[in-house]
Amino acid sequence: MGDFTVEEMLAMQQALQEKHKDKWELIGPEAGKHKLLWMLGEVGEVIDIIKKNGDKTAVEDAAIRQHLVEEMADVLMYYNDVLLCYGISEQELKEAYTAKFEKNMTRW
Repeated sequence: MGDFTVEEMLAMQQALQEKHKDKWELIGPEAGKHKLLWMLGEVGEVIDIIKKNGDKTAVEDAAIRQHLVEEMADVLMYYNDVLLCYGISEQELKEAYTAKFEKNMTRW
């Protein structure tokens, strides 16, 4: 399996949104805050898995790890929804991430 890019994730998420456009809130800036709240709910589920099972078990127990990874995928799906809501491109994200990385490399 090769690299899994932000561009691929955004395309997949756009396809999912298109498929469910009659049932789900339409993607746009007005939906961004709702998607952020849903994402935070998924982050809470990730935290619960670790809190209930412990760090070591979350890494070593195959079933719990699978659940953890699944919930992390949910976080990423909502994250990509947020990017779509605000029209943030892969290139914009790459530039901002790189700039923040370079800044953080000189801190502390």
